[in-house]
Amino acid sequence: MKRVLITGATGFVGRRLVFSLINENINLRLLVRNKNKLEYSIIERTEIYEGDTFNLGVLENSLKEVDVAVYLIHMMGKSKDYEEKERISAKNFIESCEKAGVKQIIYLGGLGELKDASPHLRSRYITGEILSSKPDKVKAAWFRAGVIIGSGSASFEILRNLVEKLPIMITPRWVNTPTCPIFIDDVIKYLKSAILSNTTIHGKIDIGMQPMTFKEMMLETAEVLGLKRVIINVPVLTPKLSSYWLILFTPVNFELARELVLGLKSKTVKNNDNAEKYFPNIRVTPFKKAIRQALEEIEKNQVISRWCDSSKGFICDVPQIPEISKAVYVDRYAKKIEPKVAKNIFEICKNLGGQRGWYALNFLWGIRGLIDKLLGGYGLNRGRRTSHGLRIGDVIDFWKVIDIAEGQRLLLEAQMKLPGKAWLEFLIAESLFTQTAYFYPKGLGGRIYWHMMLPFHKIIFKMMLNKIVEEASKDNY
Repeated sequence: MKRVLITGATGFVGRRLVFSLINENINLRLLVRNKNKLEYSIIERTEIYEGDTFNLGVLENSLKEVDVAVYLIHMMGKSKDYEEKERISAKNFIESCEKAGVKQIIYLGGLGELKDASPHLRSRYITGEILSSKPDKVKAAWFRAGVIIGSGSASFEILRNLVEKLPIMITPRWVNTPTCPIFIDDVIKYLKSAILSNTTIHGKIDIGMQPMTFKEMMLETAEVLGLKRVIINVPVLTPKLSSYWLILFTPVNFELARELVLGLKSKTVKNNDNAEKYFPNIRVTPFKKAIRQALEEIEKNQVISRWCDSSKGFICDVPQIPEISKAVYVDRYAKKIEPKVAKNIFEICKNLGGQRGWYALNFLWGIRGLIDKLLGGYGLNRGRRTSHGLRIGDVIDFWKVIDIAEGQRLLLEAQMKLPGKAWLEFLIAESLFTQTAYFYPKGLGGRIYWHMMLPFHKIIFKMMLNKIVEEASKDNY
């Protein structure tokens, strides 16, 4: 039976690929930094190795007796050396695959050519070159995609938010740069077909629709949404100004917006027909149909993964549960509860944020979100993956789910711009509901910030605690 290793299994593409393969007749093995981010249904049916491509011992063990190794790792972040880290990661991976006798690597990178690529696309290209560098030992199927359309993809969320919020858009010249978008389901079909293939493949495989500009994508998205939109191009918007424009109206933060804008300035179109050659039975989904299906998944709470599920560095990884007991500042509120409402309280805590809000002075949460956006953060725009239920690694507005103990504990880590680190914890015991804010200040500024915010905490968090208990105690809950 074929043994397959998937890296990046908790990311936007990786998680969907794992779900598509879970019922196939293969031995599935996953290399992840934190296995707690995986659903129990995945953990019990796969082999899990905790580590990454910088931990050579774990990496080499995970590749033993593997036939196909899938590389879905990307380290785009505000760290200036992320390109070098990607080189090292890819080099470690190809050398470990060679050592383990792996016959096939499958890699998903980006369209575009090296000569005019942005830093983000250049790192994707160089990664592909490294993984393809030993064809006599390890074959590499190097898939190259442009803008990925799907519920939860950063590109789709940018498109949808801009079109829904702005009747008239003043846009930079990069909206006229051509790319070949592709529906996420089609990406998974290509990857899955290569994994299950009985023959090894080596070379670049460009996938996607016919070329479209970002402007055309916005106008066609508007048509699907039944909206009339006017787009006016101007030549004066720099990548930096464009990034600020994006963060105000979309869920991404400044660092990610900047990388995406620089990438969109580069022409990213298909240069070969290898997709049709190797996979003639796969038909690419038309753009409008892809948009409709993505919207339908959101409406039906069927979003499997999002762009912010798992990325190294600033985007939102969950490396480990922090020792919050050592926090410098703690602000705790507790209320006695009837044992019969404890379960209801936990369900309410799991459904906080997004369109439901935070049960207390939501306009103040909105102001804090706007301030965060102006500082280059996420704000409240990210919302939730679904309107109900949570898993470790999910985001809730500008929070990240770090830990869940069903019926007992929910721990959120703050991802807003802060002079320090912060967490919000909900604990439910049989007769006590406790809500605690923890803060590690960074220097004097962090300490000043905590004391400035404390009066607002005492109003908001106390009201929030009481409102949650009140809602959970209703007869019709």
